[in-house]
Amino acid sequence: MDTLQISLVTLSVLVLLALIFDFMNGFHDAANSIATVVSTGVLKPHHAVVFAAFFNFVALFVFHLKVAATVGKGIIDPTVVDHYVVFGALVGAIAWNIITWYFGIPSSSSHALIGGIVGAGLASAGPSVLMFREILYIVAFIVVSPLLGFVLGGFLMLLVSWLLRRARPLKVDGWFRRLQLLSAGMYSLGHGGNDAQKTIGIIWLLLIAANVPGAHDHVPVWVIISCYAAIALGTMFGGWRIVKTMGQRITKLKPVGGFCAETGGALTLFLAALLGIPVSTTHTITGAIVGVGSSRKFNAVRWGLAGNIVWAWILTIPASALVAAAAWWVGKSIF
Repeated sequence: MDTLQISLVTLSVLVLLALIFDFMNGFHDAANSIATVVSTGVLKPHHAVVFAAFFNFVALFVFHLKVAATVGKGIIDPTVVDHYVVFGALVGAIAWNIITWYFGIPSSSSHALIGGIVGAGLASAGPSVLMFREILYIVAFIVVSPLLGFVLGGFLMLLVSWLLRRARPLKVDGWFRRLQLLSAGMYSLGHGGNDAQKTIGIIWLLLIAANVPGAHDHVPVWVIISCYAAIALGTMFGGWRIVKTMGQRITKLKPVGGFCAETGGALTLFLAALLGIPVSTTHTITGAIVGVGSSRKFNAVRWGLAGNIVWAWILTIPASALVAAAAWWVGKSIF
């Protein structure tokens, strides 16, 4: 009876920690959904976060759980996962999120979690437990998702500029202030559909490891609802340090540019969710913003700042993995 009580307490603590990570994911990545729509003046900040949070949660009814399945069963061998591994993974991811949020760096919460799982898995059982092919796909999309966002955002900007070349700028601005609500909603939908599922995946992994009845067959409904709710609440509180970086410091945006960046980013996220690949919403929207800026003029983009962001991307998985491995050792002495 004591053992059962301890295991239930431990399970509850780790589920709560996962939901805290999910909340922080929304808080940290709120900039991805609202930076362009706020910086162009289409929505006020407090309206934008509610707008984005709504679509984060609505994604629950749109996307299948392919990304959750990848995180839950496609990074390390599920048979070696225990509460120490999950604890280490979550602490590694949360620590990296806090560090990058503090310095205003738009890093990836998604890859921080993946790095955390890898680091804790390595500390627990060594490299043999890693699913290298699946991890390779995820690492490849570190390059593919911002590149695809860059191409789509830039292409849409060039296409719109050509189609509306004879239209009055004031009229174009008015049109795209309305259209940007559509593109921002699409992007927030993709953000919720991809990022909430990563937390669903790790809680699912934990429930399987704890032999919770029915968890092997499907994800419990309460896990799905609570994860989408947590990321939506995180988005409502917003990550204002990062909004400034994403919205204006990389390149100056107007409503037409914001629409093209958000639409290019949203299409990339929809494709990733369809394929079940956990990509970074941060990488995707940054690539799309850079694509829009460079389509107008190469030096319209602050490439030095963009380069610093890329270095943060490169460091995310190894840094969070290192913290996660240390947290795994600490967890062994706590639980």
